[in-house]
Parts: sequence; structure tokens; C-alpha cells
Amino acid sequence: MSDTKSLLPRQVADAYVDALVALDPVTGTFLGVRESHSRLPDLSPRGQEALAELARTTLARLDEAERRPGADRDVERRCARLLRERLTAELAVHEAEEGLRSVGNMGTPAHHVREVFTVTPTGTDEDWAAVLERLRAVPGALAGYRESLALGLERKLHAGPRPTATFVTQLTEWSDTDGKGLGWFEDFASAGPASLRTELDEAARAATAAVVELRDWMRDVYAPAVEAAPNTVGRDRYARLSRYFNGTDLDLDEAYAYGWSEFHRILGEMRQEAEKILPGAATPWVALAHLDEHGTHIEGVDEVRQWLQDLMDRAIADLDGTHFELAERVRKVESRIAPPGSAAAPYYTQPSEDFSRPGRTWLPTMGQTRFPVYDLVSTWYHEGVPGHHLQLAQWAHVAQDLSRYQATVGMVSANAEGWALYAERLMDELGFLTDPEHRLGYLDAQMMRAARVIVDIGMHLELEIPADSPFHPGERWTPELAQEFFGAHSSRPADFVESELTRYLTIPGQAIGYKLGERAWLLGRERARRNRGASFDLKTWHMAALSQGSLGLDDLVDELAAL
Repeated sequence: MSDTKSLLPRQVADAYVDALVALDPVTGTFLGVRESHSRLPDLSPRGQEALAELARTTLARLDEAERRPGADRDVERRCARLLRERLTAELAVHEAEEGLRSVGNMGTPAHHVREVFTVTPTGTDEDWAAVLERLRAVPGALAGYRESLALGLERKLHAGPRPTATFVTQLTEWSDTDGKGLGWFEDFASAGPASLRTELDEAARAATAAVVELRDWMRDVYAPAVEAAPNTVGRDRYARLSRYFNGTDLDLDEAYAYGWSEFHRILGEMRQEAEKILPGAATPWVALAHLDEHGTHIEGVDEVRQWLQDLMDRAIADLDGTHFELAERVRKVESRIAPPGSAAAPYYTQPSEDFSRPGRTWLPTMGQTRFPVYDLVSTWYHEGVPGHHLQLAQWAHVAQDLSRYQATVGMVSANAEGWALYAERLMDELGFLTDPEHRLGYLDAQMMRAARVIVDIGMHLELEIPADSPFHPGERWTPELAQEFFGAHSSRPADFVESELTRYLTIPGQAIGYKLGERAWLLGRERARRNRGASFDLKTWHMAALSQGSLGLDDLVDELAAL
């Protein structure tokens, strides 16, 4: 970074992205940086410290940049606020050594190592040559990750037993995806060209051996060491992690109370909708169980993938020009089936910066071949259109007017998840969920997000269950009670519920951002409508809101209200 004293905040932010990609080629591949595709990051404590030092250096450069003429322009000010908040939150997590105990069923460094292969280009022999080098890097990356976990054990900083046990199970599946001795990396490499067949097979076998080695160490060394550890994190750790995921210092007790108020509101709506499907049903979930057996469904994995693709394509056709104004490259999104060994929840991967890789939604099948549609419609409005895809693809589309940082790695989880939940509600408001099956499924998904606020905060802080709760009033939350509550107020099968609770124990503070982020988006829209009066136009507001890049919840409402 030459002549850093002459840089403005957006330039500092983009220089940070360049330096980050050099240290973290997984991020580089998600951005579409070709030079990253053959490498994996250093996941050891040294690698973690290098990332932290980059953050410290960048914050010092930002101090200087904010004193430059022009730094007070709105585009510079927004970027500076985001960069400072994000790097400060990341450093707080690093300095608490959270990276030494990153274990669970999703979002760990090991998950990133595997997931990056699903977005690495494989269209040419040259692409596969890069894949070969990346496969050869898997053992070293996983060894660095294990070194970090071993240091965590030494310092008595470790994950809980439940996330650990689930991770061991996942590693076992990655090492033998079909029950016949074929590992995930070997299966992935089997699609490579004949000219590299021998080398790809050898590298893939070595990658699988590294997974087995990590699994055995986790099972034989790590798991016994954490057997008596708590699964929950307590108020101090939770506050630090929720700051990272939400971009604000939350009043956790107020957020917990809000989760309960939404629980009661949504439950009332669910009862009304359930009556249309199964009159006299004891609970909405009895009606949903009826839909599991007798409702509309799709047979076949490829068939459901195509059905989801058609759903997103129709949403784009219906919304573009009426409620959004979409560039041609934003209109493309792909439906994919998630690789075996994933967590149970569907997810989205954003397009590369140049859109050579489109945005993609991913459905984990969990071994199923029959798919009721009631819980897919609003979920794909969330993951695809007008949810994650429209927001994150639009950020990429307008990145040159913002900064690379605001459009990519500066993403605040609660902003993106809040928009996606807002998108579900928007489709209800616009009349896309009038079918009773689809609307009850939407409300069930809303209930899941309210329940996340309740149980994620409640069990990690060991809060009391309110006296007006229909579930164990007056008792204090435990993970066991949380799983029972979630299962009793969700249509999801038992394996999904178990995966969800393990997710909350794996990444505390992330799951609450859906509902709290939605609240911020709705409040920002309400204030903008009040400020604009008769001149308020929803399509104009949507496009302005989607073109401002990432913001934490500290800033989101104010910025949305001003549009």
C-alpha cells in the first residue's frame, strides 16, 4: 500500500480487501480472484494473528484517511464507519481467542476448506490444475486448524461437547460419503480431466486421509478433553459474538422480550391459517404434519432443484420493473443441491465480483427424495429472490460506486439475514403467499426465526422462561429445553431441529440477526415512508436500499430512513 497518507476511506477499505485476499484465498475464490483458486489459508495461530495484524494496520490507516479532505462525503463516511466497526468487532473476537475453539456443524475453518471447492471453477483443464494444487494444500490447512484447536485445549479455550460430537460425525461423512469408502474430495475430483486423473486421485486421497486424521484426533483427543465443558457461552462471550454478527451492542434482555412478543403474534396468525387447512387442528403444527403427508410435494432430487429454479425465475419476472429494477446480470441465479455432510439449513453463495460465477441457492436434502412445498416457497424467497440474491448480487453490481469492501467482505450478517426475512414478509405483503399451504409455511418460517431469538439468547444466558409462556414457565433455559421448545414449535423434522440447536451452540449470536435485522429493515422503511410522505415510492426505496452496501444495525435504520 504505497503513499497511505493520501488515501481516502474507500481506498483504504479496498486495499484491505486486496491484502485480505492474499492471506485468505478462500475469500479470494468467493470473490472470483483467479490467483486464489490454487491455494488455501494458514489456519494456524500464526495465520490468525496475521489477519489480526492486518486489521490493526488498516485501522491505523483509516485514522489518517478520515482526516483527509473529502472524507466527510457520504460515500466515504459510510464506508469508514463500516470498516471501523467491522475490524474492531473482528479484533475483539480474535483477542478473546475465539479462533482457538471454532468447532461445530457449520462455519468452522474446516467447513470453509471443503465449501470453497464447490465454488472453485472447474470448466477447463487449467481450472482443474488449480484444483489439483488446492487439493494438495488440504492436509496443510487442516493441520494448521488442528494446531489452533490444540492451543485452545492447552489454554482451556474449547468448544462444547455437543458441537464437537456433531463435527466428528460430519468429518466421518466427509471421509466416506457413500458408505463405500469414497471420500468427498475423491468424489469431487472424479469429475476432473483424464490428463490429470492420476494426480487428482492421489491428491484427493491425501485430502481424505487428512480429514480422517483430523476426525480421529477430534474423537480421541479433543472430545474427551471437552466432555465436561459447558455447551453455552455465558453473557460476556455472547455479547462480544453478537456484536460481531449484528453490528451493534444489543440490549440482550430487550431482544429476548421482543422474541417472545413475536412468538405470541405469529402463533395467533398460524392458528388462523391452520384452520383453513385442517379445521379443528389442536395446534398449527398438527396442520403442518398433515401437509407433510397430504400436502403438495415434489418427488425427486433433481425435480425439486428444477422446481426451485422455476420459482426464482418466476419471482424475477414478476418483481422486475414493478418492485425492483434489476440489471440483466442480477437476474441470473442458480438452484443447486448441497453436498452431503452439510448442515440441514438451506444457504446461498453470492456471485463472483465479475458475475462469471452466478449467485446460487443450495438445498441440503438430508437423504430425502420427497419434498413438501409448504416450507420451500418462502425459504427460496429468502435464499434467492427477492432475498439474499437480490441484495448481494446488487451489491456486486454497484461495487464500483461503493467499495469492494462494502459489497463483499464487509457484510454484516444481521443486515443480510434481516433483508432476506424482510423479503419473505414483502412477498406476503404483495400477495404471493395467499395459498394456505404456502402462507402457513411462511408463518412457520417466521416462527422459527422468533424461536431462534428466544432460545439462542435464553440458553446462552440461562434466562428464565416467562410466566406467560406455554412452555415450562419459570424454568431456566438449557440446551435440552431449547431443543424441546424448538421441536414443539416447528414443522421441521427431528434431525433438522437437532442440527439447528447445534448451529446455535456453534455460532452464538448469529441466529438472532434474522428477526432483529428484519425489525431494523421494517423500521427504516416506515421512517422513510413517513419522511417522504406522498412522494415515497417503494421500488425507488428498494433499489436505493439495496445499493448502499453493507451496514451494521447501529447505522442501518438511520441510513434507510434517509433514503
